[in-house]
Amino acid sequence: MDKRLANDSLTIKTAQILPPDTNAYGTLFGGKLMAYIDDVALIAAVRHSRHTCVTASTDSVDFLAPVKLGDFVILEAFVTSTHKTSMEVFVKALTESFETGEKKVCATAFLTFVALNEDDIPIPVPGVIPESPQQLELFDSASLRRKRRSEKRRQSIRMAKEFSGEIIKRKER
Repeated sequence: MDKRLANDSLTIKTAQILPPDTNAYGTLFGGKLMAYIDDVALIAAVRHSRHTCVTASTDSVDFLAPVKLGDFVILEAFVTSTHKTSMEVFVKALTESFETGEKKVCATAFLTFVALNEDDIPIPVPGVIPESPQQLELFDSASLRRKRRSEKRRQSIRMAKEFSGEIIKRKER
């Protein structure tokens, strides 16, 4: 299978934060930012694979700075590595003050997507060719993240089996 440049999957999305997007503190809801992250990462995965993709996992979303009402949030995503039918996508979110133009990273995330054919069966994806120093660093460290992700998935499956059908009741005090 061929390989594609990481920059070919680069996806950038900008949105202004409006009142319905914010919590009681006047900052962007974390869930809203997570939805933006999933959306921009999906587009990057589709650009890379040129197929329908589904989210397989979100490793983490690290919230590093608040995004305030009226400010802009800028999300950048690209495919960092691939494995058979899956792609790891890195997302960096920046907050930009609408008043000063100052930008700072407000969140980072790694997500995994699986490419599907017309019958919703996972299909092979092209490899990725990193170009920039950041892309090379993320490419080189991808196998460690994949190993951690696989272990976490095994734990999640074990917990799901262990707790399936069980309703945890709250003790009254």
